[in-house]
Amino acid sequence: QVQLVESGGGLVQAGGSLRLSCAASGRTLSSYHMGWFRQAPGKEREFVAAISRNGGNTQYADSVKGRFTISRDNPKNTVYVQMNSLKPEDTAVYYCAADPRIWLVPRVSSNAYDYWGQGTQVTVSS
Repeated sequence: QVQLVESGGGLVQAGGSLRLSCAASGRTLSSYHMGWFRQAPGKEREFVAAISRNGGNTQYADSVKGRFTISRDNPKNTVYVQMNSLKPEDTAVYYCAADPRIWLVPRVSSNAYDYWGQGTQVTVSS
């Protein structure tokens, strides 16, 4: 079983940037497809980005495409999401998640992910 811990959240002005990190322990990260999700107050959790085990395939929500970049460093057991051109509507708690199944491409549904971090708050002011 893998444990996930997110970091890097904070308060930023619109147009600014943040990089979130997700550190894994317990098992090697290369065993998992990884995803980032977010949940704003009063809204359902939504998909942000996902990356395959070897980093060769990525998926993005339309709302973040061109602004966010997901990456991974398997030797460091860490996954990242670089968030640029942030908007107030990006305000949410961001979660990383791990999917142990052998899909050809990483999934965008939260139901595919078995392991979750505790989340990190991102607040974008206008």
